[in-house]
Amino acid sequence: MNREYHKWYSPSLQRDMELLVFGHAGVPMIVFPTSMGRFFDYENRNMIKVVDWKYESGALQAFSVDSVDAESWYNKQIHPRERVLRHMAYEQYLLHELIPFIRTKNPSTDLAATGCSFGGYHVMNLALRHPDLITYAVSMSGAFDIHQFLDGYYDDNCYFNCPPDFLPNLNDDWYLSRYGTHCKMVLATGERDSCLGDNERLGHIMDQKQIPHWLDVWGNGTGHDWPWWEQMAVKYFG
Repeated sequence: MNREYHKWYSPSLQRDMELLVFGHAGVPMIVFPTSMGRFFDYENRNMIKVVDWKYESGALQAFSVDSVDAESWYNKQIHPRERVLRHMAYEQYLLHELIPFIRTKNPSTDLAATGCSFGGYHVMNLALRHPDLITYAVSMSGAFDIHQFLDGYYDDNCYFNCPPDFLPNLNDDWYLSRYGTHCKMVLATGERDSCLGDNERLGHIMDQKQIPHWLDVWGNGTGHDWPWWEQMAVKYFG
């Protein structure tokens, strides 16, 4: 399997950013790490190996990126306003550095995104904010409400990066017409997942807005951990 390491200085974040590429062709997929995770975690946790035939056959190509969660949402050393601004700088990195890089490596017009736990937040936030860019969004055990990181602070930037808040009030047909048509969305969770409620809440909002999606609640004691996410990866990407 083709495996590449890349690193460059990000003008958006004003620091070096690293990533790994797996595969040589197929549907390109952004892989977000879990809370404060690193770009190598997805591989180290066996998530690449469980569907390695997809990468080897040229059906799928993963771009496993780094996070700045420890500098944004989880950074208790700075004001919440600065936390959300740091997250928005991360989005600029994704939009203006990562995705153009992906396009130079892969000519496909599709672009998937996936992530587990808080990585699922990044998936759905990006897909809901930019449904023209993401064509397949798979959140595994995602958590989507960012109020827990704000210490009571709230502004427009917080609002527009909190899907359970902005989605109910969204009536712009540009977005609504792309949800479910251009961008297919999966909310995967388990019956014993600590984030089950978050997924059911977002799924309910999507139902009310008539946004096509798949809320896939796993049984058999499925919880919030890597062994279940391995099985989910096989189901959604295998």
